[in-house]
Amino acid sequence: MIPWGYTVPAAAAVAVVVLLEVFLLRTGLFRRPGYWVTIAVVTAFQIPVDGWLTKLSDPIVRYAPEHITGWRFPWDIPVEDFLFGFALVTAVLLGWERAKPREERS
Repeated sequence: MIPWGYTVPAAAAVAVVVLLEVFLLRTGLFRRPGYWVTIAVVTAFQIPVDGWLTKLSDPIVRYAPEHITGWRFPWDIPVEDFLFGFALVTAVLLGWERAKPREERS
């Protein structure tokens, strides 16, 4: 069993996505205000849904305590969920941006 078996992959996913953008893809996504608005909107919807799914009082999704840091914010959401959410949304947006024909990329 790997201690923090969810935390390490979540942090690694963020690092991989950021490194891909900065050193390989170079789409300029992180410099666009629209990207950050998208992240804010996704997070705004993630909080109530994830909060309901992971609430400690009556969880639908349970995490093995040895696989997460135990840091939960807000409403009992493991911080690792936000890391994975950021990495997944960013990876999809980078893929879409990269798939555009070169003349459409901004």
